[in-house]
Amino acid sequence: MKTYNRISEVRSDLNSGAVSCVQLVNHYLQNIEDKKHLNAFLEVWADEALSRATLIDEKIKLGTAGRLAGVVVALKDVLAYKNHKVGSSSKILEGFESLYSATVVQRLFDEDAIFIGRTNCDEFAMGASNENSAYGPVKNAADESRVPGGSSGGSAVAVQANMCHCALGSDTGGSIRQPSAFTGSFGFKPTYGLISRFGLLAYASSFDQIGPMTKSLEDNMLLTEIMAGFDQHDATMRQQPADKYTTAVAPKKAKFAVMNEAIHHPGVAEEVKSSFKILIKNLENAGHEITYFDFPLLEQLVPAYYVLTTAEASSNLSRYTGMLYGKRSENAHDLESTYTLSRTEGFGPEVKRRIMLGTFVLSSDHYDAYYSKAQKVRRVIQDQTNSVLENVDAILIPTTSTPAFKFGEKSKDPIAMYLADLFTVQANLAGNPAISLPLFETEAGLPMGIQLMGKSFKEQELFNLSQLLIETCN
Repeated sequence: MKTYNRISEVRSDLNSGAVSCVQLVNHYLQNIEDKKHLNAFLEVWADEALSRATLIDEKIKLGTAGRLAGVVVALKDVLAYKNHKVGSSSKILEGFESLYSATVVQRLFDEDAIFIGRTNCDEFAMGASNENSAYGPVKNAADESRVPGGSSGGSAVAVQANMCHCALGSDTGGSIRQPSAFTGSFGFKPTYGLISRFGLLAYASSFDQIGPMTKSLEDNMLLTEIMAGFDQHDATMRQQPADKYTTAVAPKKAKFAVMNEAIHHPGVAEEVKSSFKILIKNLENAGHEITYFDFPLLEQLVPAYYVLTTAEASSNLSRYTGMLYGKRSENAHDLESTYTLSRTEGFGPEVKRRIMLGTFVLSSDHYDAYYSKAQKVRRVIQDQTNSVLENVDAILIPTTSTPAFKFGEKSKDPIAMYLADLFTVQANLAGNPAISLPLFETEAGLPMGIQLMGKSFKEQELFNLSQLLIETCN
């Protein structure tokens, strides 16, 4: 069966009878089986997916199918799907089944998407390599000795290795964009408040966003359009109807701001720098304007991000006690031991580290020195980011400072691992939309991503500029 890169191609072949939903699902199920050593999936819903495919084939014949009929989707293991397991790749929620579906899951379901399984991820979305999952790491299909990125590594590899048509991930500090860059897909983090977080197992509530990981910009736009819009279950959302993102038209003239540190920072790999410079030169040759700016707060991005996200994680993860749901230690004998042993046995090392960091920065002795100061830094970052965007159409930077690194290369040094988020956390701190585009590869064939960061709730402009970059590189 041919590889489909666009939903429009799937729909065309379904409508003509060239392929059926059942055939598509069987194709992806076979790929999942053939590539199970990549460890992208924690659970595959084979029988359910085939049953739903049969139902949707009938709807297509009757002309009543939704916009995602025949589209096979993988769900990151942080998204609730009614009567299905969800566990954030953690032992603390082993065996837990959701009583309801996340808003984004329900909206895709209502458009006749077919969910094929839940994908592996860093535990509670805490990681940049997918080495922190309680169920083992995910391997990058481009080079199995390398990480796929995190935390949405399973979703990224599922798309990369053609085990589904597209996937959903969550992005707290780059967890959609970074693995998309490492695996060669389109990864989009929307403006905070555009897409409902209801049904997302939280890591850091003021940072988390749900977004699509796809093989084309066109599909990314369609999924965003379907998922976006007001939801009464999420009070942090914009109280307005969502825009339509069905077509991206490249502007004839555009103005981009390039962060000087993205070119001159010593931590940026030479192949990333050289590809980035080629793109800038091509844009200038095509008549587009490039301006440069210094961002002196770059070195404060990651520290501020980790102070704030660990604080929120400490609060969010306090609900996992072993009392109401999830893992309860068999060795517990009273209330205190139930809490202590269940969390000790259920949480992995990285999650424990971040909970302890968060508890520390929230403590009365350190609150002003860390958490309060980080909130002030966040506001300055937001103001400076929006100040740059006032005079340009978008900020243009690499998605990551290096291509995918090897397993174990950074896992023994938490600080080195945290710096893998250097160019992605800014969008989450500021709340702006950002997208990673798979425009380049290394000489060894490893994907590299280019990132665009736009103005808040100006997703259409960001998609239009993405189309421009795609055309510039083709």
